[in-house]
Amino acid sequence: MKTIQTLRLLSLIGLGSLLSVTVANAQIDSYFYGGAGLGQSRARIDESRISMRLISEGASQTSMTKDESDTAYKIFGGYQFNRNFAVEGGYFNLGQFGFQSTTMPLGSYTGQIKLQGFNLDLIGTLPLNERWSAIARVGAQYANARDSFSSTGSVRIPNANPSKNAANYKVGLGVQYEVNPSMLVRAEAERYRINDAVGNRGDINMFSVSLVVPFGRTAALSPAR
Repeated sequence: MKTIQTLRLLSLIGLGSLLSVTVANAQIDSYFYGGAGLGQSRARIDESRISMRLISEGASQTSMTKDESDTAYKIFGGYQFNRNFAVEGGYFNLGQFGFQSTTMPLGSYTGQIKLQGFNLDLIGTLPLNERWSAIARVGAQYANARDSFSSTGSVRIPNANPSKNAANYKVGLGVQYEVNPSMLVRAEAERYRINDAVGNRGDINMFSVSLVVPFGRTAALSPAR
């Protein structure tokens, strides 16, 4: 009889230990988080398309200067379901890009675009060791593109300040380092598919470093000795 009671007691102790470990792991693996990232964005100005636009106006391009990079930033929040999957939403600002062309007959043609929007991503995480993880993301983004154009000489501009809102996709790859249970650091490369206000489509790349702050996440409990 005493043996049966002892076995029951040991079973209860074992079940209690298992539940404690499960709760501890849940505290580590599932949590809300917020963060912000800062970096650089890069675009590709379509010089051939601009040249064709000038030719349609009876002008030719003699030279062009391009501004294809700018400071970019993002603010985000998400929920980590477990060690491998999270969902994340946020705001991004990819900065401003532009060009200036000189033309014949003598004149100029200048354009700029500013890009910002919102995104919702699914993030996959692959732990590499206790501190480092590889991350990949795929999601949807809704971007606002605001163009502005000006000219001198013979080039006409039907609409100097067009804008457009459009939904598209985005993807990304990166690594994540756990400084401690309350602070993570990410380095990422992301690609945003963008439609501008004058019919162009292209990719904007963002390279950033982000600080991620989990809410209510605690370290696993060390086993009693």
